[in-house]
Amino acid sequence: MMQVDKASVIQPETILDFIDGTTQRKDTPEERVRQEILKSLVREYGYKKDQIEVEYSIKFGSNRKAVDVAIWKPGQAHTQEGIYIIVECKDPKTKSRGKKDGVDQMHSYASACMNSTYGMWTNGDELLTYRYVVDKTGKRVPDPVPDLPHAGGEVPDDAPKFDQLRPAASDSLLYSFRRCHNYIAGNQGIQKAEAFLELLKIIFCKIQDERDSPSPTFYITPTERQGATGKKRCRKRIEKLFESVKQSYETIFKGDEQIGLTDDVLAYIVSQLQMYSLLESDVDVKGHAYETIVGSNLRGDKGQFFTPRNMCRMMVRMVDPGEDDVILDPAMGTCGFLVTGMNYVLEKIGESVEASGRSKEGKKQALDGRKKNFLARHIVGIDFDPILVRASKMNMVMNNDGTGQLFHANSLEPFSFFSPELQKALRLDAQDVKENKALQEGHGVTAIMTNPPFGSKIPIEDPAILETFDLGHSWSYSEDDFEWVMDSKLVSRPPEILFIERCIRLLEPGVGVAALVIPNGILGNPGLGYVRQWILRHAKILGSIDMHPDAFQPNVGVQTSVLVLRRWDRDEEAYCKDGTFQDYKIFMAICDHVGHDKRGQTTYVRDDEGYPIVREQTTAVTGIVASDEESEHASKERVVDDETMAIADAFLEWRRDQ
Repeated sequence: MMQVDKASVIQPETILDFIDGTTQRKDTPEERVRQEILKSLVREYGYKKDQIEVEYSIKFGSNRKAVDVAIWKPGQAHTQEGIYIIVECKDPKTKSRGKKDGVDQMHSYASACMNSTYGMWTNGDELLTYRYVVDKTGKRVPDPVPDLPHAGGEVPDDAPKFDQLRPAASDSLLYSFRRCHNYIAGNQGIQKAEAFLELLKIIFCKIQDERDSPSPTFYITPTERQGATGKKRCRKRIEKLFESVKQSYETIFKGDEQIGLTDDVLAYIVSQLQMYSLLESDVDVKGHAYETIVGSNLRGDKGQFFTPRNMCRMMVRMVDPGEDDVILDPAMGTCGFLVTGMNYVLEKIGESVEASGRSKEGKKQALDGRKKNFLARHIVGIDFDPILVRASKMNMVMNNDGTGQLFHANSLEPFSFFSPELQKALRLDAQDVKENKALQEGHGVTAIMTNPPFGSKIPIEDPAILETFDLGHSWSYSEDDFEWVMDSKLVSRPPEILFIERCIRLLEPGVGVAALVIPNGILGNPGLGYVRQWILRHAKILGSIDMHPDAFQPNVGVQTSVLVLRRWDRDEEAYCKDGTFQDYKIFMAICDHVGHDKRGQTTYVRDDEGYPIVREQTTAVTGIVASDEESEHASKERVVDDETMAIADAFLEWRRDQ
């Protein structure tokens, strides 16, 4: 939970140093890498800010050089002789030659600081760590290790213990995933999409190990990394985990699937991930990391443009699902809405249990039982892309769910085409299936958040699909009756139009609420008046949010709105069928600030003179898994220029007053 106060400003194009909170450093790619590493060192590794100095000057021969980051042990005087860890950071665009030079530079700095024990070199996309040891000749040499030690600990020479793992608390996990993905693509000789699927297998193995193994088997020791025999031992452990993964997730992996990575590549990937606890990592941290990697590998050629997490949070907040709701995303993509909605409800459950007055053990039992029931019955996802279904299940697994109600299906097909399991998950009976809509109270879902595929380049032309939709038919405007009239002719439609009808039909009558991302043309194009008429006769519009054109950048520039609506009950629908309406209020807003620009770069709040505003923020972080207590870290951060949650809160307040 983040608390914000003490606003101030900094110079444009600068970054406020995370360690001292006052130094304004030039905003460069290299500096962004360094600041991210600093956050990770404090929040994940547990080093105190007073143990760290940035741009620390050391005597180097007859000259002086600045070490990017120097770390001392607690209570150690900040002298060159006392430096414990040296960190060198470079621009992400640094090439192989620059990397070698940078690593050699770090080693030379370590030689000038004779008591330094560890070194780290990173450009964000790559990360190398070393321990400085004395070889048989008495020479001090760098020995590659999988990670830096946690504060007060040492890098394990053998298998790590679960209580030595650290939850990710910053973008370090994103960098790790990106490093692994790029390494697979670059060293395995395969396309990035194939590399992503291989990385997916290894992440599953990591989670399986954390969940089921009595002690870690997902690891490679420094000694094993030095030779072919050790790498083969590592491979044997990972392959055993993967066999267990295939048994646990038969709907994700085929029985004959194998890990396609070489021993060298597999060893590297394991070394990069082994010290994280994925299950214990912050939901937003691992969600952002995972969805960034997925999004970079799956193109939008099928109308698939993944919804930014701030929009997911806004729409979930506006729908405001609870423990009794059945939540659906019929175009789930990477499962962003479902993960966000799931954790939104789980937080509500946790608050309810905490306030219940039960004993500590009673709270735990109640919490576990209610969570298990909710996850098993109240989360439903559908997607027609099998790769996305696999990716979605992975996302849910990382968020401690069993993925039992994620389906590979075409949401627009007649309900009779759905599997019995999907029909049951959607709470549809035989009559619902026959009519292609939920007909009664208690049928259908109660909360939908979705961003369906859209675009004229991917029209729906199948008559078997079109004939089941009112909006799949031709419509003409009657000047005499001042209304749109449907006829029997079928017409190809862009998918978003049919998704609107399908979502409303799937909602429980009188109860179900949906938040839909739709192109603005549906709300303003004169030729689409029949769509607006159909919506008004089947649902009450609660809110309409006009999103900034950059909302989906850098992937695509498209003008969209978020439409929030509640399905009419049968009496209301009958009343509206002839075009008779009672006036009602609609919440409307324009979201001019979405937290990023058209290049995808984060945008920040500025004062009247254009200076970025910074605020003191307190972030609670859990260190290594062995620690049950959270530590709070204060820092001054630029304020992201994002209105989405303010709009969601205003909508809920408005709705309570209606």
